[in-house]
Amino acid sequence: MTYRIVHKTTYKYKQPVSLGTHVAYLTPRSQPHQSCKSHELLVTPAPADLRERVDYFGNPCTFFTIREPHTELIIEASSRVVIDGHPVIWPEYSPPWDEVVRSLPKDLSPAGLDAYQFVFESPRVPPGAQFAAYASQSFSRVRPLTEALLDFTGRIFKDFRFDSKATNVRTSPDEILRSGRGVCQDFAHLQVACLRSLGLPARYVSGYLRTYPPPGRPRLIGADASHAWVSVYCPGTGWLDVDPTNNLIPCQSHVTLAWGRDYGDVSPVRGVILGGRDHKLEVGVDMEALD
Repeated sequence: MTYRIVHKTTYKYKQPVSLGTHVAYLTPRSQPHQSCKSHELLVTPAPADLRERVDYFGNPCTFFTIREPHTELIIEASSRVVIDGHPVIWPEYSPPWDEVVRSLPKDLSPAGLDAYQFVFESPRVPPGAQFAAYASQSFSRVRPLTEALLDFTGRIFKDFRFDSKATNVRTSPDEILRSGRGVCQDFAHLQVACLRSLGLPARYVSGYLRTYPPPGRPRLIGADASHAWVSVYCPGTGWLDVDPTNNLIPCQSHVTLAWGRDYGDVSPVRGVILGGRDHKLEVGVDMEALD
């Protein structure tokens, strides 16, 4: 499957911004099953400085600085991505989840050491007893990791309601657990918090999800959206992706942008500005299948 993706972000400031320094995570990662064939980032006003680099987690990102006064900032990322197969083949059998918890601290392989860092607390995902208690219904003793993970993903899908007006980017997993509603970012944070509270390595994944119009209706430009899901480490197999918002295993409809400990590591755009006061944010994503 080949996708053309256009992600447009517009900031409209109440007062002029005299200086702005930003970082954008808008370049899709290249992986064995996913290739970013082309990418272009257009910023208006034109940046005085623009640099591309790879962060600690291996995510491509772009730093840029705007030095001229402006009341509007437009960031448009255009990419062409090819998805060829599954991120990873799920094993027919997997070790018990509690065995994974016990063995991981002793695993000194590069894969094991990389996974172990995702067991610990991060700024937006603090583990807690309430998260372990909620997950424990799915994670009974010696239950295979993959079986427990899929069961738990389905429970989040059933127990929580998608509500775009119920939360904001700073809503905590504890608030989501209490309210029972949120958006994809919230459900991903909640699942990560629960898994880490059990001692399992889990990371936050940002990307895109292809949506489909109702039968007989045209596809709306900009109707697709940025998305978030979860990846869990399974020894001997690698990272297994699950989408709690939709209760499915990401495949050809998901395009990965970046991954990290939580949303704060991989937010599409963030930065520091001088001036501006209040601002209005508009985001539109157009994800078109070319095949």
